[in-house]
Amino acid sequence: MPALRELYQEVILDHNKSPRNFGVLEGANRSAEGYNPLCGDHYTLFLKVEEDVIADIKFTGSGCAISKASASVMSTLIKGKTKKEAEHLFDVFQRLVTGNPDMEPGMDSVGKLAVFAGVREFPTRVKCATLPWHTLRASLESKKKKEEVIMTE
Repeated sequence: MPALRELYQEVILDHNKSPRNFGVLEGANRSAEGYNPLCGDHYTLFLKVEEDVIADIKFTGSGCAISKASASVMSTLIKGKTKKEAEHLFDVFQRLVTGNPDMEPGMDSVGKLAVFAGVREFPTRVKCATLPWHTLRASLESKKKKEEVIMTE
């Protein structure tokens, strides 16, 4: 597990310093705003969904290194995926960061998301990591062009 922790730190720092898909997406047909009042993380996701496929995604906002890295990694993984595939990745990520700390995730089964397994050891950080994902889910489930997510408890 030490190698996974080192990779976790590297990925978090890299995606925090140079977030992928950061900015406003012109021509977006879906967006959602996510806010965690407990820590101040605040992001807006912009999606272009075409025929049930997430053709493009970008995000703006600010927050801790974990939330920004989570949004960045998420955006790279879901681009080009169908809504159903994105929902599956949401479920995988949710189980990964909220699962039993004694369970070591198989790198093959969760891919790049495995680096976030360490978050589950810090329950106060789980909402930081999941905020972008809940915001994504809200934007995909909504019939409105813009949705809002506020993390509580």
